[in-house]
Amino acid sequence: MNTLVGWHVEMEFEEVGSRTRAAAMVRLSDGTEFRAHGTANRHPSDPDQLRVGEEIAGARALMDLASQLLQKAHKEIDEVSGRTSHAIR
Repeated sequence: MNTLVGWHVEMEFEEVGSRTRAAAMVRLSDGTEFRAHGTANRHPSDPDQLRVGEEIAGARALMDLASQLLQKAHKEIDEVSGRTSHAIR
């Protein structure tokens, strides 16, 4: 039995001066939504590369989303198993 499940992920970026901000949102198949933010700051001596700032800020926002998803999964495991689960890294 195969089940196809998808998540909807949105990323938005804003650059103001030397700072890039990313806002991320993931919507899971159960309707749960998680939101996260990430920032990147360009050093004054670095060249102006918007794409690099987006990549760094976006990666930081996605890392935050990943952490939130792990917390949700462990909470659900704990509720079903009656014990405390631990992340394997």
